[in-house]
Amino acid sequence: MPDRPRAAALRTIVSTRPGRVLVGVVVLVALLTVVGLVALRPSGERPTVQGAGVRTVAGTVESVATASCGGPTDQRCRTAKVRIDEGRDDGLVVDVVLGPAEVSPELDRGQRVRMADQTAPATRAPSGAPGDAGDAGTTAADDPGTSASSGAREPVYAFSGVDRRTPLLWLAILFGVLGAVVARGRGLLALVGTALSLSLVILWLVPAILHGHPPLLVATVGALAVMFVTTGLTYGVTAQSLAAVTGIGVSLLAAGLLGTLWSDLAGLDGKEGDLGGFALQNGGQLPLQGILLAGMVIGALGVLTDTVVSQVSTVAALHRANAALQPRALYREAFVVGRDHLAATIHTLVLAYAGATLPLLLVASANGVSFGDAINDASLAEPIVSTLVGSAALVLSVPLSTALAAVLVGRLPTAALAGGGHAHHH
Repeated sequence: MPDRPRAAALRTIVSTRPGRVLVGVVVLVALLTVVGLVALRPSGERPTVQGAGVRTVAGTVESVATASCGGPTDQRCRTAKVRIDEGRDDGLVVDVVLGPAEVSPELDRGQRVRMADQTAPATRAPSGAPGDAGDAGTTAADDPGTSASSGAREPVYAFSGVDRRTPLLWLAILFGVLGAVVARGRGLLALVGTALSLSLVILWLVPAILHGHPPLLVATVGALAVMFVTTGLTYGVTAQSLAAVTGIGVSLLAAGLLGTLWSDLAGLDGKEGDLGGFALQNGGQLPLQGILLAGMVIGALGVLTDTVVSQVSTVAALHRANAALQPRALYREAFVVGRDHLAATIHTLVLAYAGATLPLLLVASANGVSFGDAINDASLAEPIVSTLVGSAALVLSVPLSTALAAVLVGRLPTAALAGGGHAHHH
């Protein structure tokens, strides 16, 4: 029975004083996380951020043409006729200007797109008004009587983008199938954990920040909740999960403290990015620096979880392979693996951020901006600080999680780990 080794492991842990302390710490953190989730939960109507996005409707491209953009230059602009396929203007065909041909999207006839309704609400003909009935594509502007009496005008739509939702859905399905086939049960648990984590971020963390709760506190509580979900699905309640939870929790705390310190030292307050414009439209009520720090904590969580769980799994695998190894030897051997993994992970983390900022680097290089001036810009300084903060927390997590796992696992019989160890290979 797979539960028997885990039960034996738990009994062994709580039979020692350090084990009882560790269990108590983890239980306390779990309780505080639950209290935080309840206390910081978003309630009431969700606040809106003006200009932060628009709702779109489906459309189909009927034709594409290129014509002069007008003005003193001989620049060509791409235009399109798009049929609205849903909403109150279903069937209406509108003309949209996509922009200069060199930089505008290349659309094909019949292609599915998303259209943003930019008609002011006060100018729309009310439901059931003359001009609406009997013809979904007819607007108040098409009916002279309605236009004169009510002042309504033709709906205004703008091109929002290509409809990418179906390809994204199929990619997610492919990812899920591959995970289930290759990793089997563990793959399914990983998919469940990913879905729960994303749901927590979308349905709890983001609304909680919008409701005015402190972003760094919200991000920390949310990250801890995601951590418990991830380690719980990976290990259950075992020595490995206790060590992993403790290591991740301390590393997240380090990431939050380092992020706060260096954001202040570097003068990063979040006001120079896109959110600065949104905050201006909403009376400066958005806590921009807190949102920046929250992003650092959430961004560090994924790589921290991966590294800490890998280290705990490595210690468990070494102990099962050679039960004679003492905690000091387990730490030494597992740290060698962790050091190699750490170098590769930091490299991956830096390249990921470099790839995200590549367009900014290209623009800076094309304009002859020096490297010193480029990194001084907030749009590059923010991801640089995020990368270094996450990397510093990652470096701290390796010896910490390895030591905790070695102390706990080294005192357990190998049979107690048979159902709980799942090595993470790279």
